[in-house]
Amino acid sequence: MALALGKKHNNRGIVGLDLDGEFIAAVQTSPDGISRAVSAELPPGVITDGEVTDVPALSDVLRDFFKANGLPRRVRLGVSNQQIVVRHLELPKIEDPEELAVAVRFQAAEAIPMPLDEVVLDHQVIGESITTEGAARLRIVVVAARESMVSRVVEAVRGAGLRPEGIDLNAFALVRTLSLPADSAESARVYCHLAGVTNLAIAIGPSCLFTRPLSTAWQGEDEQAAAAALAEEIRLSVDFYMAQPEARWVGEVVLSGPGARREALAEQLGSMIDVPVSVAEPLGRLQSTQVPTGEDPYRHTVAVGLALGATA
Repeated sequence: MALALGKKHNNRGIVGLDLDGEFIAAVQTSPDGISRAVSAELPPGVITDGEVTDVPALSDVLRDFFKANGLPRRVRLGVSNQQIVVRHLELPKIEDPEELAVAVRFQAAEAIPMPLDEVVLDHQVIGESITTEGAARLRIVVVAARESMVSRVVEAVRGAGLRPEGIDLNAFALVRTLSLPADSAESARVYCHLAGVTNLAIAIGPSCLFTRPLSTAWQGEDEQAAAAALAEEIRLSVDFYMAQPEARWVGEVVLSGPGARREALAEQLGSMIDVPVSVAEPLGRLQSTQVPTGEDPYRHTVAVGLALGATA
């Protein structure tokens, strides 16, 4: 699922580009796995709380980064900030895609707390159910991103001479990387990505059902207090998810991102949350050995998912 930017192209040579607040990470995949994985520090103030705050500075950083690393110029971007709303709708089954899009937009007007003429809207059917009366209904995830926020990202990327092919949610990319084909449909899994933006997603298998950025600073000096604050936000998110119709029991919390390597964090969270907490393999089913020496694979989890989304 992506917030479309225009005409479709083939997916060869597309780079997954994660614009984290503390670094940028780029990944290119091939049928054999990861073909390129590079990252660079991002100066403070260029991206704040997941939003581009200095467009010219980001363009300069990206131009130099892509030139230095000889990367292809077609990119698939990820976003995660407070200017994004994800909602789930249930509608009668509609076969015609255009008619479904109209129905989704009509329902979204009530479910999304932003004027629809100010957002980029996309949707995806994630399931189908049958009512007791035998009528088919569709379960749909709807994403609304404030257009002004998306425009700044696109402006910065195009200013660097790059070609944005699509915009995805970081949460969707995160789940795409870390979910396993054998994931049980009986329970949900919480993904908590600790990077420049702390991002939480709840998914069943590869389907992301809930996501929100967290305000907790996981790298606080008082590690115990930071862990307690993070645990509370995870609990609140799980409680909110569990109150939704057809919510599944949450069986595990999985940490990712550079902050996941903080010693004893998983153990601390596990003692505060009544579900097991583990640290994910940073590249999911792909091999960390394919990341060059000197690169932190924990930086590349989201970028991998963005690159995989281009080939899905």
